[in-house]
Amino acid sequence: MKTLFKFYLFVLCSGLFCIPAISSANAGEYEIIELGSRRELFVDHFLIEKLTGGASLQLHNPRDEGMVIPFDQPWEGAFCAYVTIIKDGSKYMAFYRGIPTAGQDGRADEVTCYAESKDGIRWTKPALGLFEYDGSKANNIILAHAAPVTHNFSPFRDTRPGVEPDKRFKALGGTQSSGLIAYTSPDGIHWKKWQEQPVFSDGAFDSQNVSFWSAAEQCYVLYFRTWRKQGEQKFRTVSRTTSTDFLHWSAPQQMQFGDAPLEHLYTNQTHPYFRAPHIYVAIAARFMPKRQILTEAQAREFNVIADYFKDCSDAMFMTSRGGADYDRTFMEAFIRPGIGLNNWVSRTNYPALNVVQTGENEMSVYVNQDYAQPGAHLHRYSLRLDGFASLHAPYRGGEMITRPFKFEGTALHLNFATSAAGGIRIEILDEAGNPIPGFEQEKAQEIIGNEIERRVFWKEGSDLSALAGKPIRLRFSLKDADVYGMWFR
Repeated sequence: MKTLFKFYLFVLCSGLFCIPAISSANAGEYEIIELGSRRELFVDHFLIEKLTGGASLQLHNPRDEGMVIPFDQPWEGAFCAYVTIIKDGSKYMAFYRGIPTAGQDGRADEVTCYAESKDGIRWTKPALGLFEYDGSKANNIILAHAAPVTHNFSPFRDTRPGVEPDKRFKALGGTQSSGLIAYTSPDGIHWKKWQEQPVFSDGAFDSQNVSFWSAAEQCYVLYFRTWRKQGEQKFRTVSRTTSTDFLHWSAPQQMQFGDAPLEHLYTNQTHPYFRAPHIYVAIAARFMPKRQILTEAQAREFNVIADYFKDCSDAMFMTSRGGADYDRTFMEAFIRPGIGLNNWVSRTNYPALNVVQTGENEMSVYVNQDYAQPGAHLHRYSLRLDGFASLHAPYRGGEMITRPFKFEGTALHLNFATSAAGGIRIEILDEAGNPIPGFEQEKAQEIIGNEIERRVFWKEGSDLSALAGKPIRLRFSLKDADVYGMWFR
């Protein structure tokens, strides 16, 4: 897949048009990227023209922080799934399916549950008093008697400018037989159906189908489950559609993966990264059907319900910059199944939708674990901010030269880490690749340390205002170092 995505200049959305997520201008044999002041992460080759020496892109694995939400209530149980995490101001909100027994998708007894937190780490389940379960309303159910919507109810906080207060939260849910039904809410807790008929019906939907408002493309985007046939094998995969009003959607496009082999993607969890919303992060569930690890005796030992031990899965990492392309730079697992056979049962290790900030320098990813077992729960994993992947060089060093781009701002900033022996130097080149006087490598101040944000200096200072709006390149020289992101301000 090409690293500069080819966007349609006009994508039909409900009779109107979505704009491309990234704009660029032709410059002879190559394109000049209009970077502006956006934060760019090294999660793909979008900015990279050349890597030499030991320089490479490296995927980073989140740190296991343990269980945060046990699915231990009678209306929750072993088959809780399809979790969504939303940060709304200072409040963290978790939404998930509650169902204690195996059975047909879209059953009447499936419910949508809710938990909340002040920090994304310690969670509570409020007694909301909205729906009765077993004679009592003392529960955390926010939607019931709404089958099949409650099978895979997937909400988001609508960030579109001018959104109506009573529709500040939106959600989709449903199966292939029903289509996707739209719901709205002023607060994420009290929901009502937008209209009786489905808003979109052209898909399989037997998974979590995720939507959001894209500031980069100026439209709503929906990523949903479809199937794709290759030879005699069918793969669970992802398609995409867009809308300007959330009610009328464009003809779907099947997502492409470049030269990467097809794999079963059970959930896609595509969403704008909150610090760089033009980059869509997809922490997907990679499903390995019939890849059985446990024996029947071991499954009985862990009280695995029914036959939910004959497959396994992990979490993997993709990105998109809009359009019908995913970038699969990294084929390795983002989150491997944990130690213990309980982590190797079918449909466990499915990531929740959305990455959220949970500390000054930290963000969190959530993953359901122990599926189809009595101990089913939600786990938290942490990363440094922007720390999905990095431009990396080992001790022996390496270099990276960017594609030509224009920027806005007066200074370059990095999110980076080095060893005590390592370091980073940045040289600024003109469009043709020649060093710009005053910004040569020998005049660059070596960058050493471990910081979420640091301004880059040269011998004569950090002011780059004279270069703003002009095509430049950067040459990174690294030794035992990682650069997670860069931006101008």
